[in-house]
Amino acid sequence: MNKEKMQKHIEVDPDVMVGKPVIKGTRLSVEYVLGLLAQGATHDEIIKEYPGVTEEDIQACLLFATKSLEDTDFMPLIKKAA
Repeated sequence: MNKEKMQKHIEVDPDVMVGKPVIKGTRLSVEYVLGLLAQGATHDEIIKEYPGVTEEDIQACLLFATKSLEDTDFMPLIKKAA
């Protein structure tokens, strides 16, 4: 999935969930979907639990998170001397 396809599935609207990125047409945030996946939910389980959500929506959530992290710099932790 490319960025253009991702944008067909994910929207950021200040009037929906206070501007959190969500799957278009839903109130399911990208953060929530990623949390479900992190807790071990399968794509099929999410699709079954939330009618209207597609495999492409879930892939778009993962791509959105990936793209968000690409724009983030992480600094290595430096151990303090004892």
